[in-house]
Amino acid sequence: MLVRIAVLLLAAIAWGQRLAPPADATRRVAQVFGRFDNTAVPGCAVGVGLRGDTVLTAAYGMADLEHDVPNKPDSVFEAGSVSKQFTAMAVLLLAQQGRLSLEDPVRKYIPELPEYEAPITIRHLLNHTSGLRDWGSLEDIAGWPRTTRAYTHAHVLEILSRQRSLNYLPGAEYSYTNSGYNLAAILVGRVSGKSFADFTRDAIFQPLGMTSTAWRDDFRRVVKNRSIAYMQSGAVFRQLMPFENVHGNGGLLTTVGDLLKWNRNFTTAKVGGWELVAQQQRQARLNDGRTISYALGLFIMEYRGLREVSHSGTTAGYNAWLGRYPDQDLSVAVLCNSSLANGTELGHSVADIYLGDAAKGPPPTRPAQPAPGPAWQPTPEQLASFAGDYTSDEIETTLRVAVENGRLVIHRRPDDMIALTPSGADAFSSSIGMVRFVDGQMSVHQGRVWDLRFRRQ
Repeated sequence: MLVRIAVLLLAAIAWGQRLAPPADATRRVAQVFGRFDNTAVPGCAVGVGLRGDTVLTAAYGMADLEHDVPNKPDSVFEAGSVSKQFTAMAVLLLAQQGRLSLEDPVRKYIPELPEYEAPITIRHLLNHTSGLRDWGSLEDIAGWPRTTRAYTHAHVLEILSRQRSLNYLPGAEYSYTNSGYNLAAILVGRVSGKSFADFTRDAIFQPLGMTSTAWRDDFRRVVKNRSIAYMQSGAVFRQLMPFENVHGNGGLLTTVGDLLKWNRNFTTAKVGGWELVAQQQRQARLNDGRTISYALGLFIMEYRGLREVSHSGTTAGYNAWLGRYPDQDLSVAVLCNSSLANGTELGHSVADIYLGDAAKGPPPTRPAQPAPGPAWQPTPEQLASFAGDYTSDEIETTLRVAVENGRLVIHRRPDDMIALTPSGADAFSSSIGMVRFVDGQMSVHQGRVWDLRFRRQ
């Protein structure tokens, strides 16, 4: 197995040697980030690695609008869900040491979780196949979305301990959920005997020379060279910072240079060794044998006919993307402090500059959204039949459904009103997801929370 991995690595490096940075790469990359390249807006930093060397780092826009501090190539941003691959590697290192197995049930280490019909394994957490509801989405439905409370891992455990149902049987489907990676970070702390931040620093960051990387495990800590995250409404900017201590799912404070050092580990295996590096990039299989694009903290994809290993990330006003093209030995890291920045699109635009003719396929396009069908038109009597108070113990929330001015609305403490738009028989679209009235209950369904039931009082 090790020989095969080494052969594949040499082949990848040989192919990567065919790429050379274009003579006008700096100018073309600057054009990609042109709308951020002024002193009135937040912006981004970008780094490019080729054959193990850093061939470009640059920064655009402002790190701190209040104090007129510009972004720099070594500015510290949050990487959002790009962070997940580091959490996965921490778990893999503990497995390599024989201190746990990815097939272990999570309750062996975190007994606070409920016991479900089938056990959730550590591998399920890392593949997003656990069926666990996303705790942040649950809190959003309850009226306390992330950035509105200073959440901690204790909050995450308490929220998940109340969930009597899963989205599906573990391993049956895929649904992206931060809950699994928060549990993985908690698990690393319990098994290693160190804090998750200390374990990853000692086992990953320091060996790779990632001297500017740490976890936001205390959001009040002063971080030198940090770029502040912003949201924009017209010409007005407001801070949009992740004031929470939850991490492992996100919360990685880092630079584009450090991210390139991490990507280099996939071609040197300095941390973990070849087998572990390969294991992290192995796509998951569902119970019925289907293969999904997610591996262990990484998406294994194809971009313009080329293999791509990547992950995007968004936390509050931060946006990020880290991509690698193993057959070309090319890496691109993008970190932004603007909510208007699309890290994936920016990263792909930079990759296109360096890939050149190696990228044969057309750039991906966003699929067209199907035209909505005819809306259901409930009668006043039907609307009135849904009115009432609905309670969920799983999110400790009561929602009041009422008919006002001929339409159905939800009232949520303290003063939120959520409009319900008819979309199908007994179903309504809303800002909290699809709302359905079934069997005398109200069900809320969104991407990371499936069929959360509220009983009628």
